[in-house]
Amino acid sequence: MNEKELAIEVAKNLLKIKAVFLKPNDPFTWASGIKSPIYCDNRLTLSYPEVRKVVEEGLAQTIKAYYPTCKVVMGTSTAGIAHAAYVSDILGLPMGYVRGGAKDHGRGNQIEGVVPVGEDVVVVEDLISTAGSSIEVVDVLREAGCNVLGIVSIFTYGLQKGLDRLAQANCENHSLSNFETLVQVAAEENYISKEDIAKVLKFQKNPNDPSWME
Repeated sequence: MNEKELAIEVAKNLLKIKAVFLKPNDPFTWASGIKSPIYCDNRLTLSYPEVRKVVEEGLAQTIKAYYPTCKVVMGTSTAGIAHAAYVSDILGLPMGYVRGGAKDHGRGNQIEGVVPVGEDVVVVEDLISTAGSSIEVVDVLREAGCNVLGIVSIFTYGLQKGLDRLAQANCENHSLSNFETLVQVAAEENYISKEDIAKVLKFQKNPNDPSWME
């Protein structure tokens, strides 16, 4: 399937298995305190083999399309590790992952697996929101001498803060699905009303402005 078809298929699957919840009239509170109409837990995709297959093959397809010179797949800790393992197996490539911080025992590793110095690396992430944790992984790999080509992820909120951070880090991201596609699919399949589309898209444009709830 092409990218648009894949984005729709992934959005449908995320909604079906309740990996994504949309509640524009009863918003979630994120750890930052932001009131949000959406909550995403892509870890649930691992528990559904048919959905998992679409996701992992989609990530592998994306790497082959955008990063054909990739030699190593690196997962983010912890959400990206399992996906990186599946994808590296599909592609027949080495895999490792980056810890949130260096271990305080043993060899004190932060990068687990062979450190691919000088090699073309792609980072696998489950979700891009503000992109902070993903860019930290990219920075660790670059400091270790890896050539990070980019990030592939399952879903992106498309928040401006995340887009700005990725641009500043000179690192692109390709997600299987995105906020706009998910909202459209959710309305078409009656997870939300069509009247709620403008409301949740207003949140995406400025999450810090609570007026989207009005």
